[in-house]
Amino acid sequence: MRFAAVFPGQGSQCVAMGCDVAASSEAARGVFDRAAAVLGFDLLELQREGPEEVLRETEYSQPAIFTTNVALYEAIGNDVEPVVTAGHSFAELCSLVVARSLEFEEALRIVDERAKAMQDAAQHARGGMSAVLGLEATQVRDVLRQLQSANVGRVSMANFNSPTQIVISGDLDAVHAATQPMLAAGAKRIVPLNVSGAWHSVLMEPAVERLAAVVERSHFSMPQFDVISNLDGRPYRDVPTIKANLIRSVVEEVRWHDTAQRLLSYGLDRVVEFGAGGVLGPLMKRMPIAPAVTVVSDSAGVAKFRAVIERSTGATV
Repeated sequence: MRFAAVFPGQGSQCVAMGCDVAASSEAARGVFDRAAAVLGFDLLELQREGPEEVLRETEYSQPAIFTTNVALYEAIGNDVEPVVTAGHSFAELCSLVVARSLEFEEALRIVDERAKAMQDAAQHARGGMSAVLGLEATQVRDVLRQLQSANVGRVSMANFNSPTQIVISGDLDAVHAATQPMLAAGAKRIVPLNVSGAWHSVLMEPAVERLAAVVERSHFSMPQFDVISNLDGRPYRDVPTIKANLIRSVVEEVRWHDTAQRLLSYGLDRVVEFGAGGVLGPLMKRMPIAPAVTVVSDSAGVAKFRAVIERSTGATV
């Protein structure tokens, strides 16, 4: 079976995520134990108890999501692997781990430093994000250019999730000022996001130097199967590009739709999302000629995917 493994990023967290799979899978529990050794605290306890507002904080949510994603993947077992993988935003580091480009511990150190650097940058600039639904990218960019000409502040595209689901990010007042012009241009809805900073915007520039330091001292190899970059929708072909993209990822657009289109070019039988919430799966389902989609968010999802593998191969996994 030819499948792609995809990993969701920030916003997919929830209280209790990862807990049942850690209880039912020795491999998954091992991932959380390794994470505790790196971070110096028990992620599972935080994820089990919350509170949600703490888990939602970037410095906790990113390591928690990263570790949960990898734990869910490891719970499947090592008898099968994808032909290609991708992760949304920082979850690209999950893909690099499963493709054996980077050790789990080093990837988690990058995630941890990235999250703390972004949180620090957010405290020095009042930023926000909103999802624009129902406009295409060219229309969103036209409105943003008009706002920049009017000197309302810094605001730009941040996430290109689908042709008509685009997230903007920047100075909080500028993001709010974009609401009425976007609606006037034909947007169906503007949804302010519950985030503490302007992710993937120029406001995150102070985080770049800190992220660069930890990326440059980490040890990368070429992935053993294709990892698609969500900065340009292309598979990595050299380590310097991996490093450069990871460093710039905090300020650059997440081009997820381009990434998803590239995934579909692999002639897939299935796309499998490993993460606590079904975030990327619904986006994949809406694409033309999309393959079947499975969401592995807990131990039941692990069992479901194992059953799919057994039906396709005739083997017990």
